[in-house]
Amino acid sequence: MQDEYRTIARAGVHETEVNRSRFLCALAPAAGEQEAQEFIAAVRKEHADATHNCWAYVIGADAAVQKASDDGEPGGTAGVPMLQMLLRRDMRYVVAVVTRYYGGVKLGAGGLIRAYGGAVGEALDALGTLTRRRFRLATVTVDHQRAGKVQNDLRATGREVRDVRYGEAVTLEIALPDADVDAFRAWLADATAGTAAFELGGEAYGDA
Repeated sequence: MQDEYRTIARAGVHETEVNRSRFLCALAPAAGEQEAQEFIAAVRKEHADATHNCWAYVIGADAAVQKASDDGEPGGTAGVPMLQMLLRRDMRYVVAVVTRYYGGVKLGAGGLIRAYGGAVGEALDALGTLTRRRFRLATVTVDHQRAGKVQNDLRATGREVRDVRYGEAVTLEIALPDADVDAFRAWLADATAGTAAFELGGEAYGDA
């Protein structure tokens, strides 16, 4: 698994104009291909009167799924430059749709490549990106009298407490960078006089 990847901070639309043609780049996060395809379909429906609705998406922290469509523009002049821009910016789990309203001036192959790739680049700049990092999920089980202090210490050191469950003991679900696991285990033993249980779970991505 990749240790980290970049994605968009939020969904949105950014418009650019090139030689009287309007290019509207809609970006959205997509956890999988189905989500990406549903977003593309929604944009197509919204802009059914547009000249073209070209798209590209990258799914997977390792960019395992990469797809693009020129939607009627000359081959390789729209979807591919859009995809290349997403990859150049290290974007993952993101879908881009560039809607073109033709303005009467032909742009030529080079002009189209610059316009479609540029529309995606400008939209990424406008909407912002964020880095998501891989974390190990872990469970800490601690007695009630120590639980409050442990929670406060975790939050004070910037640890992410994902869930707290109260039963006979208190169970905290946390997320740790891989490199911190051993140091955290030692800290926890010290902080709770060796009374807390610590169990490693699976992996997940969170905001870096």
